[in-house]
Amino acid sequence: MRALCRQFGISRTTGYKWVRRFREGNEVGLADLPRRPRHSPFHTPAEIEETVLTAREAHPAWGARKLRAWLLAKGHEWMPSPSTITAILKRNGRIDPVEGLTHRPWQRFERQAPNELWQMDFKGHFPLTRGRCHPLTVLDDHSRFALGLQACGNEKGKTVQERLTAIFRRYGLPNTMLMDNGSPWGHDQDHPYTPFTVWLMRLGIRVSHGRPYHPQTQGKDERFHRTLTVELLQGRSFTDLAHCQRAFDPWRDIYNLERPHEALDLATPASKYQVSQRPFPENLPPLEYGSDDIVRSVYDRGRISLFGRIFKIGKAFTGMTVAIRATDIDGVWNVFFATHVIAQLDLRRDP
Repeated sequence: MRALCRQFGISRTTGYKWVRRFREGNEVGLADLPRRPRHSPFHTPAEIEETVLTAREAHPAWGARKLRAWLLAKGHEWMPSPSTITAILKRNGRIDPVEGLTHRPWQRFERQAPNELWQMDFKGHFPLTRGRCHPLTVLDDHSRFALGLQACGNEKGKTVQERLTAIFRRYGLPNTMLMDNGSPWGHDQDHPYTPFTVWLMRLGIRVSHGRPYHPQTQGKDERFHRTLTVELLQGRSFTDLAHCQRAFDPWRDIYNLERPHEALDLATPASKYQVSQRPFPENLPPLEYGSDDIVRSVYDRGRISLFGRIFKIGKAFTGMTVAIRATDIDGVWNVFFATHVIAQLDLRRDP
């Protein structure tokens, strides 16, 4: 046996193994056999694997961690680890290896409590059989709770105000709202305020704008838009706005109530959100200022008069009243609308 093994360049252990297989009548002869063990006590049961694949079919954009958390929340007593679920998805062709490389974690910042800050934006519009849809999204910064997902036919201030009023009635008012610099909440040198942002300030909401050309300022809402695209809009077509809204509403419920969120340690946004303690006022009280304030009416396309001089405040305030208060600097005055500083007047400069 030793000489025979030397002749064929194999070890005696291999030689004896092949002889033993031949005597046992192994049908594959001397071919190499698979290394998989005949018994695998830690192998994932077939019914669990089928449950994972069914969940993936229901939510094809969710990864292993989300799927595991979701299934446990649905009442399954045991689920394999995220790495095992990933392996199940890979061997069943449910994960694109190239797509997996495009996702990288990033550093997150968030407000300390719900309703401290809401992010609002329009997702890119898309065509319908009749017209176009402009999805308006409103997201709570702390909890990632989607307060609004509205199918709008345009991006006008009146449309946004109507949709936002319904959201305010349901969830109350936030302290601050963050939005970009586009219409209808533009923020540039010529149009620092719009009728829409004046309405928000009148409600006691602070208005904040992201840095121009820096969409990451509203990163949570941008990420929400990507999720909306991948999980709902991609590859689908809609006939009209009503058709869109019928798809938006149940998806928003899943996002808020069922979908585990990575940034929330796989909790759902609804579990982290609570309604604001500031109710929406159906009738706004009149503007009131202090007895020491200089009160002026804004007229003629956003101008006021002070000490015989004319200053431009902003045409969005036309017809409103503002308060003028002295600062610590002699000759410099702040202009208030409600509780918000909207301009500063420097009387030291030549008219």
